[in-house]
Amino acid sequence: MFLCFTICMTTLATNKRAKFDYEFIEKYEAGLVLYGHEVKSVKTGHISLKGAFVTIHNNELYLTNALIPLYIHAGNVKKYDPNRSRKLLVKRSEIRSLIGKKAQAGLTMVPIRVYTKRNLIKLEFALARGKAKHDKRNTIKKRDTDRNIARALKH
Repeated sequence: MFLCFTICMTTLATNKRAKFDYEFIEKYEAGLVLYGHEVKSVKTGHISLKGAFVTIHNNELYLTNALIPLYIHAGNVKKYDPNRSRKLLVKRSEIRSLIGKKAQAGLTMVPIRVYTKRNLIKLEFALARGKAKHDKRNTIKKRDTDRNIARALKH
């Protein structure tokens, strides 16, 4: 039997490359505005955040370039664009705060993961700064040393 505490969270998709390419400053949670067949497709795990980013248009946030393919059993859906921009539901105060912080040079908004919270589909995204090449090398070196230490402690 599956026990769920106050809130069930099932991760549907993650953006593994984001943690390697960016340094996260702040994390945010947003709801996704989706069509019905898109919800079915996402809940079956058919979503890709590779190359996706969050943009601001008319004081609203949009998830851009995220791939949600058409649900297999959706039937005949005409003119469906799997890469369309999807609106994010965020409080106005958070949007104003993000606009102010994004005005700083070199900051971007990167989606981290898509998950369910109760029966809703949520997106976790971060305000992030791009890493330089030497920072990425340090990340790889640290990961390798941690892996070697874990192996040594295991034996």
